[in-house]
Amino acid sequence: MTPTPSRTAGFTERLSQNAQGWLATWWQLVHLGAMILVLALSPSSYGRDMRPVLARHIYLNTAPILLWFTVLCALVTVVLTRIVLVTALSYGLSQYALQVVIRVLVLELIPLTAALFVALRCTIPDGVEVATMQSSGELDEIRRQGGDPIRQEVLPRVVAGMFSGITLAALSSVVALCVAYVAGYGFDLSSLPSFTRLFGQVFAPSVTLIFVLKTLFFCLAVSLIPMASALYGLRGGSVRTSAEMRSLVRMFAVILLIELASLVGNYY
Repeated sequence: MTPTPSRTAGFTERLSQNAQGWLATWWQLVHLGAMILVLALSPSSYGRDMRPVLARHIYLNTAPILLWFTVLCALVTVVLTRIVLVTALSYGLSQYALQVVIRVLVLELIPLTAALFVALRCTIPDGVEVATMQSSGELDEIRRQGGDPIRQEVLPRVVAGMFSGITLAALSSVVALCVAYVAGYGFDLSSLPSFTRLFGQVFAPSVTLIFVLKTLFFCLAVSLIPMASALYGLRGGSVRTSAEMRSLVRMFAVILLIELASLVGNYY
């Protein structure tokens, strides 16, 4: 049975509408990112009125999770390092064990885990707050009073999310390297030159650049996408469920693309 022209036209129209909606959604995300970048580089965004707000959001998004995320990362490093060392020793490849740990843990797992942890703990709840303010009319009230809701409400949350993600990734990487050294060599500092040489072999200039860019883009994605979903994506239904689900779907898509690009850059 061949489809009727009306069904074909309806399917084509729905496909066109979905494509237009998809392009509009990602354009809004890029537009918001450009506005946040301009505001972040503007000295007026760090005036006397904004500094306490920025400091409060940075503290709330970083301090409560910094210690126990670092402890969790250290425990995972101990377990992973021990597994890799024992496995490599059984195959006579113990000289490559710590290199594998650094590549897998520091290069790949820690930036991804830190970004997702910040997203679930901080930035998605922040996006829900902004979505609630949007639906209740608080952001419109700020506009009527002559304020800028992007500068006053969105920018501090985005900056705090990026700061938290970068801080967690950087501190956890240092802790993981220290724990991996102790697990591999013990507390003997005489092996430090060989470990430093091994670290330099893994973190070549190109790999270091990709690592830094990946961490920055991960943090930008998990900080910016919940805000875009909150500002532009509300179309009825439960505010909390709608904002969280949109944030998660878009965030995982962007993170997957960033991770694939970094893997291609590192290993191909």
